[in-house]
Amino acid sequence: MALSDADVQKQIKHMMAFIEQEANEKAEEIDAKAEEEFNIEKGRLVQTQRLKIMEYYEKKEKQIEQQKKIQMSNLMNQARLKVLKARDDLIAGFYQLLESRLVVRCRKQDLSMVKTAVQKSIPIYKNATKRDVDVHIDQDNFLPEDIAGGVEVYNSDGKIKVSNTLESRLDLVAQQMMPEIRVALFGANANRKFLD
Repeated sequence: MALSDADVQKQIKHMMAFIEQEANEKAEEIDAKAEEEFNIEKGRLVQTQRLKIMEYYEKKEKQIEQQKKIQMSNLMNQARLKVLKARDDLIAGFYQLLESRLVVRCRKQDLSMVKTAVQKSIPIYKNATKRDVDVHIDQDNFLPEDIAGGVEVYNSDGKIKVSNTLESRLDLVAQQMMPEIRVALFGANANRKFLD
């Protein structure tokens, strides 16, 4: 039995609808698979980058920690050297006075360092001189804060002073070098008998 044109058109439409439906289902399947692969790849990339960022900041944190340790060590060494310097300045002042009671003056910001230096100085002084010494740090009359540092040591009644500040040392050096400075500036004076 021959098919009419209408039947042929109907079958063609039916086949086209079937093919279109299959194509749509296939397209949806491809989209779903692509979306799934995209999400997996995105998750993998995000995780990789997250790990890289975490590693970077862990490395930075370790570097900062290391720098902090080095800085702390440097500061501790500087503080130790300052205390040793203060101790040497104190002992030099103690030896010059050789008194049983001494008063020390320092800058307010150096107080804790000078306290430590005094504690370290007393046994050394006692051992060297075989004398007892009572050291009092004057906390009512501090040295000016704008000086470079150092100490002043007084006997018990304050009449004798040994100045061990940078400024006093520079003054002393300047006085000692005055003859050389005078000659350098003005030349030698034939009439001068004394060179002080």
